[in-house]
Order: sequence, then C-alpha cells, then structure tokens
Amino acid sequence: MQVIASGSFDNLRTPHVRFLHEASRLGPVHLLLWSDAVVRAVEGKEPKFPEEERLYFLGAVRYVDRITLVETVESPDALPLPSTSGQAVWAVTEADDTPAKRAYCSDAGLAYRVIRASELEGLPAVAATTLDTGNKKVIVTGCYDWLHTGHVRFFEETSALGDLYVAVGNDKNVALLKGEHHPMFGQDERRYMVASIRYVTRALITSGMGWMDAAPDIARIKPDIYAVNEDGDKPEKQAFCAEHGLEYAVLKRTPAEGLTRRSSTDLRGF
Repeated sequence: MQVIASGSFDNLRTPHVRFLHEASRLGPVHLLLWSDAVVRAVEGKEPKFPEEERLYFLGAVRYVDRITLVETVESPDALPLPSTSGQAVWAVTEADDTPAKRAYCSDAGLAYRVIRASELEGLPAVAATTLDTGNKKVIVTGCYDWLHTGHVRFFEETSALGDLYVAVGNDKNVALLKGEHHPMFGQDERRYMVASIRYVTRALITSGMGWMDAAPDIARIKPDIYAVNEDGDKPEKQAFCAEHGLEYAVLKRTPAEGLTRRSSTDLRGF
C-alpha cells in the first residue's frame, strides 16, 4: 500500500521522524513536501529551512521512499496532487486529523489513517543495514545534538568509504566536553535520529570518556577507517589511530551543493 504524507516538515526533529517511521510500517511513503511558497501561504510564515534543504534532509531519511515538491495547495485538508485511489492511504498525526480530511478521503476513494500520539511514544529500535558485507568499516564519532544537513552530508561522504558506524557521544561525556546545558537531547534520542539516516549502517552510544570516548567501541567493532571532519580533527584521535593501525581520514566540512553551511551551536542558540 502506498502511504501519502503531506506537509512542510520544516525544522526536522524527532516527532517528524517518528511519524515517518510509523507511517512506513504501512507501506512505502510518498512525501508531498510543501514548497516555500506553500509554507508561506498555509502557515503564514517563512520556513526555517528552505525547500532545497528540506528536500535533501528528508531524502536521506530511511523511512521516505519518494518525495514530490508541491508548488500549490487548495487547502491543507486536501492533497496537493491528484489522489491515488485503491491501494493508497493518507497518513496524518492525531494533531493534524480533521473532519475535512476524512471527508476528502471518503470522496476521493482514499484510505485514511490517523497515527495516534500514543503510537509515537518511545524510541523504537532502528534496524541496522545488513552487517558483515565484506566492505571496509568506517567509524565516525560526535555529539549530533541538533542533527542537520551538515551531519547528513558528512554521513553521505563517509559512507562512500565503507559501511558506516556512527558512535554518538554519551550524555555524561558530552556534558564533560561541552559544558553546562549540553546535550540538549538525550543520548537515546540522538542515536535514534542518527540511525534514521539511510547512509548509516549502525548507530551506537559511546561507552568511554574524553575525546576518545569511542575507544572501547572501536576495540569491539574493529573498523578499518576513523573519519572526522576538520572540526573533529584532534591530536588525541590522530595518536590513537597511529597506535592502533587505523586509517585516519579528515574530510572537508563542505555542505551539499546549494545548501547553507550549518552548525549545531548556531541552531541551538549557543
């Protein structure tokens, strides 16, 4: 069954991803993404992130099968493209459920599914991509406190080197390294968001402390490559890789073509 979701999906955070995750259990998700013009018309404000950036981010979410950017909508209670009858369902959150949407689906011959708030509670496990592929293993580490398109681009580039393992900093160590009010999101939520990106083979929470908080996990995973961006390049990491025979790769911090360079610090307001 084709699952249709529609909206701005601006400032993509865990509730959006949880909704897409649950919707994908019904079938492949076709996301009708509102353009900047539609966001302005429907929501009466500028989107926080432009359509090009939203397209890139959502295209990397493993629960989205297809995206169509829509330029006009007659009403938020109707789909902005001709509906597909038969094996199709319009999925909405409980907060977005309206009698008008129900009537529209009835008239259009579409199934209608409300994903209740209770269904979106908790953080279910994200199935890892097939392991033991024979490819090289690449590990990257970080806080990933406000997941953004810069992180996604980094995952995309590092996944080209081999199967990508992302070690998400544990809460205690993030607070130690970054100070008060960090992290903004707990380790389980940060891991969930990272694991939702299709370039990631597996996401895990670090079990050590300091700049090399992933050392115990590296010993267990036995990666071939430790990849960092320019900001994450530290003498401690270089020395660790030299000592343990790991290839050390430093990538330029370059956004995807046409997108703005993003920083978690800026997005968080620190």
